[in-house]
Amino acid sequence: MWKTAEILILRHQLIVLQRRQPRRPKLNWADRALLAALLGVIPKARRQGLRLLVTPDTIVRWHRDIVRRRWAARSACGRTGRPPTRRNIQALVRRLARENPGWGYRRIHGELAGLGVKVAASAVWEILRASGIDPGRRQTGPTWSQFLRSQAEAILACDFFTVDLLDGTQVYVLAVIEHATRRIRVLGITLHPTGQWTAQQARNLLMDLGEQADQVKFMIRDRGSNFTAAFDAVLADAGIRTVLCNIQTPRMNAIAECWIGGCRRELPDRTLIWNQAHLRRILRQYEAHHNQHRLHRSLHSAAPLKPLPEPVNLDQYRARKHAHVGDMINEYRLVA
Repeated sequence: MWKTAEILILRHQLIVLQRRQPRRPKLNWADRALLAALLGVIPKARRQGLRLLVTPDTIVRWHRDIVRRRWAARSACGRTGRPPTRRNIQALVRRLARENPGWGYRRIHGELAGLGVKVAASAVWEILRASGIDPGRRQTGPTWSQFLRSQAEAILACDFFTVDLLDGTQVYVLAVIEHATRRIRVLGITLHPTGQWTAQQARNLLMDLGEQADQVKFMIRDRGSNFTAAFDAVLADAGIRTVLCNIQTPRMNAIAECWIGGCRRELPDRTLIWNQAHLRRILRQYEAHHNQHRLHRSLHSAAPLKPLPEPVNLDQYRARKHAHVGDMINEYRLVA
């Protein structure tokens, strides 16, 4: 075996010497690789007796260089060291950090372990740091939206809005909305919203709530002069605390303001309202439409007082239109 290697080495050296080269023969990388591979087969005792163009130590150095380049190429392709964390695990780590700002990498690692995801705590640290997230525990309080969502069951919001009648008079409408269910209650309309009238509407609201009033803890309202101390006192007797909005900050009562804007666009902006009786009638119909049919994104497309039905096959039914509020609002129901 090694004798054949000697013959091949000598023949290859003759091929190199037969090349037309102006100076000393030069070996390219193919020549070096072949000579290094063949010399590795020959015993060390025979290497010193060979007639080579270079010394055996040079060929051994070539061999080491080839090995080094091979491992360097593999390292460049990312095939060495600890394998990278899977992308779905990285995405889950970032999601836990985003949804839980107060969690550090240790808390996230423990949650992953509880889910059966095997990953090192140091890997969680590296993922968070590479994503620009502080791996340490972050002492942060809830945001305003998070606070409202967590306390929605105990929050009501109220506000006045005005409607211009056909004869030019201006009527005030008082409405209350539940943050959790988005249910609306139109408490009343009046030409003169005095403090006594407003307090009486608070009493009517408590009677309408019934046992549900024990769950309500906050009432959000603005600082208008229509709300007096008597209004707050009626609510305080029922254990409801009044929360005042800042001056010129409608976003603090955004849910009530949003409903009022929608009511304006669908009723007063689209029809002529004759008198208070006409306004009461269309507001009663609009309240029923909002609570029993109008879908809300915050309720996952359900109505406040009506859950979503089971999926149906439209091949067996057809949709029938039902007009309300003088044909301004349409509702659709399935009929066989």
